[in-house]
Amino acid sequence: MIRFEDVSVTYEGATAPAVAGIDLTVPEGELCLLVGGSGVGKSTVLGAVSGLVPHFTGGLLRGRVTVAGRDTRTHKPRELADVVGTVGQDPLSHFVTDTVEDELAYGMESLGLPPETMRRRVEETLDLLGLAGLRDRPIATLSGGQQQRVAIGSVLTVHPKVLVLDEPTSALDPGAAEEVLAVLQRLVHDLGTTVLMAEHRLERVVQYADQVILLPAPGAAPLVGAPADIMAVSPVHPPVVALGRLAGWSPLPLSVRDARRVAGPLRDRLADRTPPAVRPADGERLVRAERLAVRRGRIEALRGVDLTVRAGETVALMGRNGAGKSTLLSTLVGLHTPASGTVTVGGVVPSRTRPGELVKRVGLVPQEPRDLLYADTVAAECAAADRDAQAAPGTCRALVAELLPGVPDAIHPRDLSEGQRLTLALAVVLTARPPLLLLDEPTRGLDYAAKARLAAHLRVLAADGHAVILATHDVELAADLAHRVVILAEAEVVSDGPTPDVLLSSPAYAPQVAKILSPAPWFTVPQVAQALDGAS
Repeated sequence: MIRFEDVSVTYEGATAPAVAGIDLTVPEGELCLLVGGSGVGKSTVLGAVSGLVPHFTGGLLRGRVTVAGRDTRTHKPRELADVVGTVGQDPLSHFVTDTVEDELAYGMESLGLPPETMRRRVEETLDLLGLAGLRDRPIATLSGGQQQRVAIGSVLTVHPKVLVLDEPTSALDPGAAEEVLAVLQRLVHDLGTTVLMAEHRLERVVQYADQVILLPAPGAAPLVGAPADIMAVSPVHPPVVALGRLAGWSPLPLSVRDARRVAGPLRDRLADRTPPAVRPADGERLVRAERLAVRRGRIEALRGVDLTVRAGETVALMGRNGAGKSTLLSTLVGLHTPASGTVTVGGVVPSRTRPGELVKRVGLVPQEPRDLLYADTVAAECAAADRDAQAAPGTCRALVAELLPGVPDAIHPRDLSEGQRLTLALAVVLTARPPLLLLDEPTRGLDYAAKARLAAHLRVLAADGHAVILATHDVELAADLAHRVVILAEAEVVSDGPTPDVLLSSPAYAPQVAKILSPAPWFTVPQVAQALDGAS
């Protein structure tokens, strides 16, 4: 269905190809997973299938890419629209209409499908993706995860033969991610749809893949094979694989179920050991919200929220898409005025405090990193961040290099991958070292190594007395980093407590290691490795 013949892509001004030596086939009716570190060229490979590379991005494409017999170099994206459905990393750039129902219908209108067919498919997709309650909502009012589901739905209604998905579950809560993956499985198994998907959260998807394509480094030839074979050598792998490597399991399990079947001896080795306890934070109170309510138009976005965060504490905000996590973070930086209740940050009311004064107390990295980036190059962006924060020259650039090495100085931020752009935005905010740091989905587009570097840096900040609040669907990050977890549902706090207590009590939010080694309260592979080293 998809054929790459010795394909390489070199962008204008680049000294080396972004990808090279791509020679492989994705058969019809298979789910193929494209993996690799941030910035290795995954989005370029996907773009070559949809025709966006080189028709939209520019650059030189050597070799040949065919989809259902059509050469993407001689067929523009609009000439492939009936065959290939594409969802990129940024849902907002995907939309062309204002409301959910109109967006789902737009692709079918472009292809001239009959109205009765369009109506039936819209209703099917609304039900498949849990969007029925949002059909009349303006897209601009949706949460990031809800927008991602709409973007996926807008290509499903066309019934393409090939689906090209770039980080399709990155902004989805665990339940929504399972629903989307179940839909993809149904399309592959029942309708013979071919799916090519790039994803960093391998713990969610690797067990569903028929084959895996690994891009080891920028410009390096890919490795292609069965999921277990590639995961055995891949530098990017989910916790279940990392635990299997540590324990010496063969073959490597790819799912929690398979890992539990062989985990008995490991549980016995850990029986007389316990994970380190989570220390309670005892610093000064930096955030206090009491009976906080926020309205966004007709929507009650927060209702009766009580929250206290102290210096040195890391708190994970979790909950399904649209629960109010981003609204809460935005309220803490003064973007929303409470309808009732009170909120203070560093002793001041955010909505009544001048921005110049508020930035000394709190910094926010939003879901869309481009909202913080306005310079023409990475170097200029970092220099501006140093000046704004009155930091030593080179401070921001050093943070970028620490969090994600290899980002060039001269490149425009818009030409970075989603993970690289997020890293740059993080570095811009971290340069000022605000007492309170707010992060909205900070691991979108980040591979496991970059995520580990981010977590290490945030631990240092917390140890220095900074408070960190992160809104995330990444249960592995929450398990590794957070002292407390606060779960929101329907605009209210439904759970607030120490991370082990909250995550272990929820099948939806428990990390992979906890599920495998249950009932023992182990959360992460490093915890297990440290315990085994201590026992030897």
